[in-house]
Amino acid sequence: MRMDPAIAVTRTAVRRCLADVTAGDLVLVAVSGGADSLALAAAAAVEAPHAGLRAGAVTVDHGLQPGSAKRASDVAKVAAQLGLEPVLVRRVEVASGRGAGGPEAGARAARYAALDAAAEAVGATRVLLGHTLDDQAETVLLGLARGSGARSLAGMPASRGIYLRPFLGIRRAQTAAACVAQGLTAWEDPHNRDPAYTRSRVRASALPALVEALGAGVPEALARTADLLRADADALDEWAAQVADPTSTKVLADLPPAVRGRVIRALAIGAGATADAMTAARVEEVDRLVTAWHGQGPISLPGGLVAERRCDRLHFK
Repeated sequence: MRMDPAIAVTRTAVRRCLADVTAGDLVLVAVSGGADSLALAAAAAVEAPHAGLRAGAVTVDHGLQPGSAKRASDVAKVAAQLGLEPVLVRRVEVASGRGAGGPEAGARAARYAALDAAAEAVGATRVLLGHTLDDQAETVLLGLARGSGARSLAGMPASRGIYLRPFLGIRRAQTAAACVAQGLTAWEDPHNRDPAYTRSRVRASALPALVEALGAGVPEALARTADLLRADADALDEWAAQVADPTSTKVLADLPPAVRGRVIRALAIGAGATADAMTAARVEEVDRLVTAWHGQGPISLPGGLVAERRCDRLHFK
């Protein structure tokens, strides 16, 4: 009997993703209950054993909606029915207020902290995430709207640390079709339709408008752009990391602006600045201590950090 095409696509993506994972290792699938993560869980339940791997699941209850605890329990039951073991449920508290970076950022930070802790608790070497090509396209658009640099426009990598994203080449419609073909009922997070969230507006309005104006291939084009920019950003980051004397203004002045900015940003973060705080505008302000030096005084940065030039060197304190 011929396998449903959507199931075949998801399983192939997971098989390729797991090819370099050491046999005998445990991998966890992050399962929210949405179509993307359910399709991923179903594919991993089949492909991980074929690769000599153990596959479990973890679902994170953010506690942001009524009934979230029951929903997390239901998701865990589905994961167990698919044959995943162990299945973990983690409840988190999402930070709010000033400094949290907004509800989306707060939920994301809490979620990844929970996934890290879950993987460590059971000895998992990898965590599989269900982000799709559509998610990648949305991420690129969000970075573009913020006026971010190449690293932000590079989107999400297929692999970073313990995290693997097998579905970055798969459309959201394909994961939904895979769920239908396997009799899996996906849960639709109401936050995905809530216009209060920036990504929701991109998903519901911005990306569809681009597709209507420019053609159906826009999501794929945005994803390809992310791949190209990620290669460029990786090369520039590597160059910046190899600068022998990064605090010397003479050395910095001889670097291309794209590399010099990365060195300055890394120095500031190393001194205690947060990555989010070191925006392009703030890096440019510090850069003027190198390229447009007229004896100006120290520059205040977020978090009480100060950048200044002394004796032809940059100092952060």
